[in-house]
This record gives sequence, C-alpha cells and structure tokens, in this order.
Amino acid sequence: MTETSRGYLKRHTERLIKDVGYAAACELTGRSKATLGRYFSEAEEHADRFMPVDAVAALEAEASFPHVTAALAELNGGQLSYGAEKRNAMRGDNHGNVNANVIALSQRFATLMGEYQISIEDGVISVNEARRLLEETLELQKVLIEMKLRLEADSRS
Repeated sequence: MTETSRGYLKRHTERLIKDVGYAAACELTGRSKATLGRYFSEAEEHADRFMPVDAVAALEAEASFPHVTAALAELNGGQLSYGAEKRNAMRGDNHGNVNANVIALSQRFATLMGEYQISIEDGVISVNEARRLLEETLELQKVLIEMKLRLEADSRS
C-alpha cells in the first residue's frame, strides 16, 4: 500500500468517526477514544494501524455515508451506489426529478470551482485548502450518486 493510499484511508476513517461522533463510535466499536484516534493518526508509530472491518461496519451502519467503504472502492478503481436505507434508495428529501439533481449538481460544482479559485490564487494549494477541496469533491460525489440513483429508478418505471 502506498503512502498516499494509507493517508487517504486514514482521513476517511477520521471522517467516519467524526460523522458518528466519538462517544457513539466508542460505544459501537467497544474501543476507547485513544484507540479510535490511533486508527486515523498519520503519525509514524501508527502508520500501519487501521480500523478492523467489524468496527468499520458497525460505524458505517450509523453514519450518514460509508466513508471508509467508499474510499476502499475508489482506491481499487470501483465506485459505490448508496442510499438512505442502505438499499440504493434515494437519500434525504430528494424524491423529486432529475431537474432537482441537476440544480444541486450545478450548485455543488460552482462551490467547488469557487473553492478552487480561492485556493489557487497564490499559486499553491495548502493542506487546509486541499482538505476543503476534498470535502467539496465528496459533496459533489454524493449529489452525483443521488442523481445516478434517480436516473436508475426513472429508467425502471
């Protein structure tokens, strides 16, 4: 596994824990806050330490998005379809038509481009700017997944 892949998985592990909340994550996994912190720590002494699959599964069952599973899929060239009931159903209040998805997609893309413009102004994208861009990219990806699910549902009707 490359250093980039390790960091990518660690950051998505951190997102998963923060999505669920530390207290709930501790309760769901039976692990301490310190242990959970080690799973996403990029410190050299924790470089080879990753969250076990059973803990990921328990947290992702409660999370708003399967952060680690999506990261694994992306690292292996795959993609993930995901819904609110975790059965490829539409998420949130987006039970409308494709037009609602296109509008949301346009808004997210505009936000991403705005963040990019701000980040690149000085010619260098800092770590914090890269994280903001990554967050916006993940939000854009969620909208694309919702749109894909809507189109799939419409094509079956």
